[in-house]
Amino acid sequence: LGLLDAPTSGQVVLAEEPIAGLNDRTLAGLRNREIGFIFQSFHLIADLNALDNVQIPLLYRNISNRERRMMAEITLERVGLGSRMNHFPTQLSGGQQQRVAVARAIVGTPRLLLADEPTGNLDSKMGEEVMQILEEYNQEAGVTVVMVTHDERLAERTERIVRLFDGRQVH
Repeated sequence: LGLLDAPTSGQVVLAEEPIAGLNDRTLAGLRNREIGFIFQSFHLIADLNALDNVQIPLLYRNISNRERRMMAEITLERVGLGSRMNHFPTQLSGGQQQRVAVARAIVGTPRLLLADEPTGNLDSKMGEEVMQILEEYNQEAGVTVVMVTHDERLAERTERIVRLFDGRQVH
């Protein structure tokens, strides 16, 4: 789904554009503009503060430093971290780190958000906060959120559940 592997069958269309035959550079551009990634283990850069971590996907776009900073600040405010922008990952709780990761994924307003166990490393309270952010983003921005989870309670909150076992869809 993240355009990292070529499909073995079928056709993938993203933003009304078939991806078959696109070169790596074009695919990277599509990923950057159209897909936000949230990982279970955050993948924040330890030497960068929250604000700089959120700006990373915007570096690959033709956006001025001032506009990038403003977009990152607004997005950190949106996820409740306006007062923690200048903190480094080691100065943030797990829930705060995951909210920085969510902010990084949504700062560029992607059409598709891929979330791999976004609450897997969090306690139930922090997991609930992250889930609420994803639900609000889906409803307010109309963004498709594809979430992988083993948590049945989280899955039940979604509009559609697709169950997989050993890489195959099951009922």
